[in-house]
Amino acid sequence: MPGTDPLEAARTVVGELPDLPYLPELPGRGAGADLIGRTAALLVDLAVELVPSGYRVTARPGRDHRRAIDLLRGDLDALEEAVDSAGARPAAIKVQAAGPWTLTSEIELRTGHKVLTDTGALREFAASLAEGLRAHATEVSRRLGVATVVQLDEPGLPTVLAGGVPTPSGYGTVPAVPDGDAVELLRVVLDALPLPRIVHCCAPRPPLALLRRTGADALAVDAQLLAGAPRSTIDDLGEAWDAGATVLLGLLPALPPATPPDLVVLARPALDLVDRLGFPREMLAQRCVPTPSCGLAGATTDWAQRALALARELGQAFVDPPDSWSR
Repeated sequence: MPGTDPLEAARTVVGELPDLPYLPELPGRGAGADLIGRTAALLVDLAVELVPSGYRVTARPGRDHRRAIDLLRGDLDALEEAVDSAGARPAAIKVQAAGPWTLTSEIELRTGHKVLTDTGALREFAASLAEGLRAHATEVSRRLGVATVVQLDEPGLPTVLAGGVPTPSGYGTVPAVPDGDAVELLRVVLDALPLPRIVHCCAPRPPLALLRRTGADALAVDAQLLAGAPRSTIDDLGEAWDAGATVLLGLLPALPPATPPDLVVLARPALDLVDRLGFPREMLAQRCVPTPSCGLAGATTDWAQRALALARELGQAFVDPPDSWSR
């Protein structure tokens, strides 16, 4: 979400998404509020610090790590206040954090190499993340009195699989991670989490077949990026739907569009997708959750609120399609 006020963000989310609000992230506050720093705050018995090249493992929690923890706690306090003020409890709250591959491809060991290059450190980070996320989900459920849905964000996974993570010198890259290893590590984290579990990858060619093998209950992808994806990626999404998985489909633009958005235009990528795959459009009401394309941190406050409202309206339109959606 845009801005730096956690209570304002929480009230917006709870107000516009009363059935499934989420714990907002406000990366505009700087270090510790970004995806990697925020996720590092959840780690158990591991700490990071900020150095010129990014986040690096440190022996004990310092100012950077403590700031990230304080920001996360403050965000949860704000969400609790917003939910209490709303007067009605949602069915569940969604929280999100970086997945193990994105996390370890961004954090450095003390040698300057990425954590993912050290098998022992990689497994230690995955186990720590699993334990921390489990504790985080439990705390959210206890404080708000609702179920918690956890989403793992893996925007860096395609680069890891392609061998594109740079070495410290910048002249080479870390070897590609085999698919089987990627699945195994993701399972370590997912198996520790309450059901249902979501894995999100906003990349032009998200590795959907691989993500399905992890046991994730739902996949989150950007519909606009799928427009140029190869047939195999589309088929993988169809197989996920056919197997009963839920798909969170990014249909709302992350930035305010030049012209006022129309529900029919916003829904078109989803309608075209199910038509292309041969599914009845009614399936969208059962297995598709409309979302912003990939975060709203760069949007205006007004557009962020409007985008969430449109996501809710779009979901309702999936359930009760207007006549204008006829083929």
